Amino acid sequence: MTEQQEHAIGSSIIRLMQGVIYRESDEDTWLAIDRHVGPIRDHFATIGVDLVVDEIEGYAYLRSRQEVEGEEPLPRLIRRRKLTYNVSLLLVLLRKRLVEFETSGAEGKLVLSTDHMVDTLRLFLAESTNEARVVDTAESTIKKAAELGFLRKIPGQPDQWEIRRILKAYVDAQTLSDFAGKLQEYAGAVTTDG
Repeated sequence: MTEQQEHAIGSSIIRLMQGVIYRESDEDTWLAIDRHVGPIRDHFATIGVDLVVDEIEGYAYLRSRQEVEGEEPLPRLIRRRKLTYNVSLLLVLLRKRLVEFETSGAEGKLVLSTDHMVDTLRLFLAESTNEARVVDTAESTIKKAAELGFLRKIPGQPDQWEIRRILKAYVDAQTLSDFAGKLQEYAGAVTTDG
């Protein structure tokens, strides 16, 4: 292996440890991962971490390996993040919106405004007579989702957010289906009570 190849692998390993790699925004690292996927996967396998590469959606990330019965588990390198109810709710609602966007045949990136996300969240946040508090809660939830890498501000458009496709890896179809059932229960309770 050449020094240049070793550098590309080392650089890719470091970038992956820093977070999700997107083909569109970090093409050099993406190409290095593609070229050297075997050695990079092997490196992480020794420490109980899997490299996940989604060629179709154009992202790569690390995830802790599933524990195998009978094997002694390694200590967790990647911490699990406990999400608040509001952040979890927003992620599921955004994932649902992403499914709608894709099934409509729309191309490109899903971009939503802050106001749109606030309005979507408002339906599920505890009723309050203090509208400013509801908006503040929704906006802080949006900010947290962005910090976690699920949203990205559109440069030059401060009120517009790209919904990152990595969301699909975190909110799968089963979670979406379970949540849809809970929403129907909630809607039924509101109709019955109202």
